[in-house]
Amino acid sequence: MNKFIKISLVSLSLCCIFSCKTQHNEAPEYGKNETEKAISIKKVINFRTVGNIKNTEGRTLKQGFFYRSGHLHKLKKSSFDEIQNLGIKEIIDLRNSKEIAQKPDHLPSEIKYKNYSAFEDQGDQLDQAKKLVLKGKVNGADADKRMIDFYREYGTENPETIKTIITEILESNEPVLYHCTAGKDRTGITTALILTILKFDKETIYNEYLLSNNFRKDLVQKRLRLANSLHFMYPKMDVQVLEKLSWVEKRYLDAAFGEINKKYGSMDAYIQQALGISESKRNEYIQKFTY
Repeated sequence: MNKFIKISLVSLSLCCIFSCKTQHNEAPEYGKNETEKAISIKKVINFRTVGNIKNTEGRTLKQGFFYRSGHLHKLKKSSFDEIQNLGIKEIIDLRNSKEIAQKPDHLPSEIKYKNYSAFEDQGDQLDQAKKLVLKGKVNGADADKRMIDFYREYGTENPETIKTIITEILESNEPVLYHCTAGKDRTGITTALILTILKFDKETIYNEYLLSNNFRKDLVQKRLRLANSLHFMYPKMDVQVLEKLSWVEKRYLDAAFGEINKKYGSMDAYIQQALGISESKRNEYIQKFTY
């Protein structure tokens, strides 16, 4: 399978809810000492703001600048005021063109919308991936490997797009909401890179990343229960595929950082060379977003 099917597998976590061979129910790792509160917006999952955490210099990240979530396809008009009250002026969609065509964001007309996809799904790879999973051609181990490969390549395969995304967020003087489909993988990597630029330590970055499991817990557990009860519809599908695509794991983020270190020598070098952020500019961002 190529990189497009890897992306398809990430997207598939929203679709494959109907079957399994046996109920494994792997326990995910959750974030601790929650510094973020989920923002309750109807029909939008994993919506939260990143803030109230201290970096290695003892500076605290200002809350209300960086918002992250899952897709906004089901955002109700009745929730438009809630989005606007948060001060959000720009939304950055990290999904590919096919995902967007299938589930476009539903937004207030005055909000600036931009889309930057590091990977594109060409042709019908998404549909092919779904069929492979439902036929039992992809198992939990396969899905795990695809997730690791996806993370490994996301930050390095198309660095110009990643640079554009990061620059767009950090150069904004107003709150930005960035999102993918579930708000956990592409959004999680983007957040981890931003926090790395702002000199937060590994423990803090990984804890923020794992909070997606906390905020998606009820949704994922509901899907897993449904998959177990409706196993007869697609008896060949391995429920571990759904588990691997539904939770985030430290190993996945390790893969992203590991590949960056392998290709660039260090995160600092990646920030300067791939993202085009000098040390002085990095310090400007730290002053801008922390106190």
